[in-house]
Amino acid sequence: MAAANTYLGLYAGMTVSASIPAAVISLGILRGFFRKGTILENNIIQTSASAGESLAAGIIFTIPALVIVGAWLKFDFWATTLIALLGGLLGILFMIPLRRALITEEKELIYPEGVACAEVLKTGEEEEKNRSKHIFIALGLGFTFKFFVTAFSVVKGTVEKAIIVGKSLFYFGTDASVALLGVGYIVGFNVSVLVFLGGAIGWIIGIPIYSFFHPVSGNLLDNAWNIWNSNIRFLGVGTMIVGGIWSITDIREGIKKGLKQLFGKLQSTEDLSKRIIFSLLSGIIIAIFFLYWYLTKSPGISLLSAILMTIASFFFVALSSYIVGLVGSSNNPVSGMIISTLLFTSVIILLTGLTGPKGIIATLGIAGVVACAVCTAGDISQDLKTGYLVGASPRRQQIVQIIGVTASAFVIAPILTLLNNAYGIGTGKPGALQAPQATLFASITTGLFTKGGKLPWNMVIIGGGIAILLIIIDTFLKSKNSSFRTYVMPVAVGIYLPLTLSVPILIGGLIRKMSRKFDIGILVSSGLIAGEALAGIVIAGMIYAKFTPRTIIESNPLSLLIFAGFIIYLFLIDRISR
Repeated sequence: MAAANTYLGLYAGMTVSASIPAAVISLGILRGFFRKGTILENNIIQTSASAGESLAAGIIFTIPALVIVGAWLKFDFWATTLIALLGGLLGILFMIPLRRALITEEKELIYPEGVACAEVLKTGEEEEKNRSKHIFIALGLGFTFKFFVTAFSVVKGTVEKAIIVGKSLFYFGTDASVALLGVGYIVGFNVSVLVFLGGAIGWIIGIPIYSFFHPVSGNLLDNAWNIWNSNIRFLGVGTMIVGGIWSITDIREGIKKGLKQLFGKLQSTEDLSKRIIFSLLSGIIIAIFFLYWYLTKSPGISLLSAILMTIASFFFVALSSYIVGLVGSSNNPVSGMIISTLLFTSVIILLTGLTGPKGIIATLGIAGVVACAVCTAGDISQDLKTGYLVGASPRRQQIVQIIGVTASAFVIAPILTLLNNAYGIGTGKPGALQAPQATLFASITTGLFTKGGKLPWNMVIIGGGIAILLIIIDTFLKSKNSSFRTYVMPVAVGIYLPLTLSVPILIGGLIRKMSRKFDIGILVSSGLIAGEALAGIVIAGMIYAKFTPRTIIESNPLSLLIFAGFIIYLFLIDRISR
């Protein structure tokens, strides 16, 4: 789960919850192969396995930025592993005292993914054994598709075209990606439309307007990508900054309630004891101090960084646990929280006089720990809700979550190294993984900490204006109890992603909108995502072992036809499986 979501997050800028596919795979294996296994055993497997997904999300948002800006020449295994491990453990430990108040007593918080996963576990082992075949079939199809796209280019990974109309440059294209179809289906119609809206703002509106005032010539596709890379995508920076700040202020009452519960009530005896929690916290904070000392070579900056990280993690863990209870993990504004942490930390670090690579490392190191804490807190909140509904022991769930975080932390750094060596991360070159959030953070820190670094502030300001407009519209829609909302963060991610990634996400969301029954479609989507992601990792290993991808045939019509077959498959599977 950690490996697959590391690839997916770097490719598409978002990860998907691993709890439901982990639960289904667990049921299929225990009941299908071993002919035994209780609902509580499956819950324990699902709880520990899903930890990898959340930890991967925290790391891919921040740590690749260190390589992108050149502060690291390669991924430091121990530094990356410790940032993931210590941040993940903080997320668990800071969330545990909130469990009773938020998950058991607070009726306003529904924890949608946790409830859905509980329903999967409750529906019956025999039924789930039959359902599990869908996820394994889809995994095989996704793996095969990605293998022939990347290793032999039987299908083109991207179909794109750029033309000049008058003085303006227009670009159209789509990725042939079954994983992105699955992402669109899982996040749903609303979010997928918003991601595409962001892509349309950047590519269908932004590039033509920019090229009208700055005419281009030569290779049109290269020009389109250059305009987006050097200017238009920074609209997403402004949108994300304003959206992140708004996300925090919008739920300020929830933050107050969460912090009050954390400090106010005695902890339940069902959880890990406070003695164990505070002992682990003390050891983790000391370890973070020495980690930052290793990274920055400055004990003073290390002490300041450890303090800032602890405060930010504590604050945002409470926020994250509350948000995922209200709107689910898919709408958790992690990027906004990390940007807020990044900007706050940058100001403090700059005031100390630390600039250049050391300042970037200190800032992104803090952001990395906070990101892992925030993502893990959201995940364990959903898992503890599932456990509460099926009668599991919270203490045992917390123990296996710690084990899951520890195991996953040691996987992520090698996967990052493998993917960077094979494809490149955030380089902007053809075939490279986009790593949108990491590229965003790299741009911000470079602009703040290096003399030659600068941001196109005009684009950032316009992006902030777009965010304000979206907030006004969303406030109106909320007052009308509209089922469709204009959340800022998905639009910001869409602006910062290539349009080619937004198109299949939109198609997946449209299929979800037209489906009457979601459970089989979610399993198939999860299988397609896992299959393509794992194939990407396997091919990366082959490339690292000196395998050279080959081109057998590259045909736009054939590529679109095969991709259309997967669209039809995802559309019909819900109806066929009834």
